[in-house]
Amino acid sequence: MTLEQLRIFVAVAEREHLTRAAEDLRLTPSAVSSAIRVLEGRYGATLFHRVGRRIEMTEGGREFLPEARATLASAKAAELALSELGGGLRGSLTLQASQTIASYWVAPFLARYHDVHPTIDLRLEIGNTQSVTQAVLEGAAEIGFIEGAIDEPALHVQTVAHDRLIVVVAPGHPWSDGRVVRAYDIATACWIMREAGSGTRSAFEEALKAWGVDPSALEVALVLPSNEAVRSAVRSGPYVTVMSELVAGPDLQAGRLVRIAFDIPPRAFRMLRHKERYFTKAAKMLEMVITQSGG
Repeated sequence: MTLEQLRIFVAVAEREHLTRAAEDLRLTPSAVSSAIRVLEGRYGATLFHRVGRRIEMTEGGREFLPEARATLASAKAAELALSELGGGLRGSLTLQASQTIASYWVAPFLARYHDVHPTIDLRLEIGNTQSVTQAVLEGAAEIGFIEGAIDEPALHVQTVAHDRLIVVVAPGHPWSDGRVVRAYDIATACWIMREAGSGTRSAFEEALKAWGVDPSALEVALVLPSNEAVRSAVRSGPYVTVMSELVAGPDLQAGRLVRIAFDIPPRAFRMLRHKERYFTKAAKMLEMVITQSGG
């Protein structure tokens, strides 16, 4: 098995399309197809189903994908380690962050880092707490930033800042008159929520449990995949949502949203890295920029 075969397998698996994978890899479709056949033949494993002109990953292919990604990440880390033996900072640094952190918190730190280390190619990808954690575990990202609590023994987890979640409604909502909202009201309101796996939703559900409210009992009208979509939907109708104070700030100032008197404990922003993988100088310098800020 070669690294090139693994690289081709991952590209095809992520796209489930030979031609698109070949284009992105700058190879011919026949070369990509041949590499997959050789890999399958060498180990007697079927990684993809051929369904007409389409391909679909088999269950075995899905099980193998995290291992292939981790192997490629380890090879990249080894290459970076060798390149850094000569001193200096070079190469790229891949980060992943959940939406609130990526859009409203981490960008100034990345700009400061780039000013000092312009030769490093910073790559920031956005996910949610669940997907970011998985990316760091698999080596797809060297550093991750999340909003939720996790229990992953393989990861070093460090709190780098704190954030406050707030409950908001549109100005015309009955709750916008300044009344005190009780746990009973929370359970009977019409909610718009982020997807399962998001740090915002996880933190809010934990807070609900502490107040004796079953999260599954909430009337959820819509589940939306981004902070911006949630904000837009809540502004348009008689809905309630929970979001970071950082996210809601512009709408609160403009009067497009109203903060409700319902206290939620602060949550932590956390930085993740793998305990066993090589931690590059570039990553160490970013960690220093983040932690020395004092959160």
